[in-house]
Amino acid sequence: MNFSNADRNVTAVVYRDSLNIAIIKNVITVVLCISISFINGVLVHTFRKHQVFYMNPRYILYIHLVINDIILLTLFTLIQVLSYIVFTLNVSFCIFLLMISIPATLNNPVTLAVMAVECYIAICFPLRHTQICTVKKAYVVIGLTWVVGTMSILTDLFFTLATESLEFLHSRVFCLSKNVFRHPSRAEKNNISNIVLMVIVWITLFYTYFRILFAAKAAAADAKKARNTVLLHGFQLILCMLTYVSGLTIEGLTYLFPRGILAIRFTVSILIHVLPRLISPVIYGLRDKTFRKYLQRYRHMLIDVNITFQTAFSNMNNE
Repeated sequence: MNFSNADRNVTAVVYRDSLNIAIIKNVITVVLCISISFINGVLVHTFRKHQVFYMNPRYILYIHLVINDIILLTLFTLIQVLSYIVFTLNVSFCIFLLMISIPATLNNPVTLAVMAVECYIAICFPLRHTQICTVKKAYVVIGLTWVVGTMSILTDLFFTLATESLEFLHSRVFCLSKNVFRHPSRAEKNNISNIVLMVIVWITLFYTYFRILFAAKAAAADAKKARNTVLLHGFQLILCMLTYVSGLTIEGLTYLFPRGILAIRFTVSILIHVLPRLISPVIYGLRDKTFRKYLQRYRHMLIDVNITFQTAFSNMNNE
């Protein structure tokens, strides 16, 4: 199927899956996203039901990370399913979805850096930890991360409104940020801002890790746990960074395997946008003794989800 962009005078070939393949891919995506979101939802429910969590800034930051993942998973699933059903979306509706997803994507690295700093303060300044890391400050930091992320997308929005025609805003496109915010300077601006953000976050992680590494021996046990936590933050950050190179990854693999473009897009999307959202509940829900204690009460619910997940894939294989 061909489509043309009147504003750019470009004709491109669009590859579509067969109906059966499209159904299988969407079932896989929906089942994965619902399963992971359910697990994250159990963590959010556990957080809300027990005061020990929402009176601790560490858990507040963590649950913000979990909620962020739920938002990203929901938007990813919605956009993918709609792309298979109607293929293109109204530009204004696509902008609305991007106004949520882009700040949420930027939130994860910043939240990981803040959590690493909290670990550092807890180990290196234990007597001042309760004064520096308060519940109020945790919510302020969360608010600031959303403000910064929203400001980034607002600049793109205002520039698009100023440079694009009203006809374009009412047209339909495949919902990707590069298809909506089309000005070349936008990509350069985003590359620079993403690089600056990642450099700041990585410097923060390295600094906190090595400061904890050389923490006093009197706090050896806690310091070791904190070091491991910061290392896990680094692993999560690597997964977050994959989001920024997903487009390049797809282009590179498509260049090597041009006939597998549809399979490549689907596989890369699942590996980069879906499966990493399972890392947070695994790292904190299983490692943290307090969370693990309360999660025991919901174990039967998680088992039911696992059975449903296995049954869905078994039925697909039988077909």
